[in-house]
Amino acid sequence: MTLQKDNAILNIQSDLETMANLVLEQLDLLEKIIRSTEIIVPDDIVDRIRKNEKSIDKKEVKLSNKIVNTIVLHQPVASDLRRIIAIYRITLNLERISDLVINITEHITKIKTPDAFFKLQDLIQSMATESIKMVRKSLLSFMNFDKEFALWTIRNEVVFEDFNHKLMNKIFAKVDPAEFDKHMLMSIITIKEMMSSIERIADHSTNIAEAAIYSIEGKDIRHHKIEE
Repeated sequence: MTLQKDNAILNIQSDLETMANLVLEQLDLLEKIIRSTEIIVPDDIVDRIRKNEKSIDKKEVKLSNKIVNTIVLHQPVASDLRRIIAIYRITLNLERISDLVINITEHITKIKTPDAFFKLQDLIQSMATESIKMVRKSLLSFMNFDKEFALWTIRNEVVFEDFNHKLMNKIFAKVDPAEFDKHMLMSIITIKEMMSSIERIADHSTNIAEAAIYSIEGKDIRHHKIEE
């Protein structure tokens, strides 16, 4: 029974790693889109993102079923159960991150005034890069039982307050009010929605980091302030 239980947990962790790698590929593709000198998203990248999204959705369902079966059939001990519950929480957040990549890609295609995007591109790039870094560190914290990476991720979420402040300042500093027409206004609204989605990616990385700490220490730190 112990061998079967251990193999079941290893199998779940293997599936999680596969899912995590797919999501990281999604984020790499997103970063490539945001860094582009064109506002058009190439068809091959769109196709790859959508193909990965389907695989991620299937993997999320498969993992959920495996987790339930492992708990019911093998009755894991407390430490194993924490690990499995943490994987379940991480799986949900990874699936939502992938959804956000789709949303952001669609936002970009809706921008009718490319100049508005390019005037804010450096800030958008910085925000995307930081959120992706947080996702990577949160996953590493879980895979490597690294509490410090998890704490770094959680504490780093505050940088997005500064990003939002800089965004509003840049809009007023770089966009001439005389240029404001219907398309310009809608483009700025779309860019703000896009950046909100990037911020939510960071939120989900924080959730993953919290799940990692739960797995490592058995402490549920959700909704609790982390001490410096």
